[in-house]
Amino acid sequence: MITNCAANSSFEISPRFRSTVEERIARLERDADQDELQISALDNVDHIRRQMRLVATQRSEALRMRLFLYHSKTRQTQSTGL
Repeated sequence: MITNCAANSSFEISPRFRSTVEERIARLERDADQDELQISALDNVDHIRRQMRLVATQRSEALRMRLFLYHSKTRQTQSTGL
């Protein structure tokens, strides 16, 4: 969970790290969509509950990472004058 202190801070991250986080967000959201589709195939109430918890956790983590990126700045890459 992001606290008020962390939410008001700004981070500077590398373009490569930003890209890695964006890829992870996409993977989490894609997996959540696929896992949610599996719920209709489950019969056991406990399995359904665990699957729904998994989907909620994946979406929550993706949101947390999106908020991190929203509050961060991407460091400018230094170009070499070649």
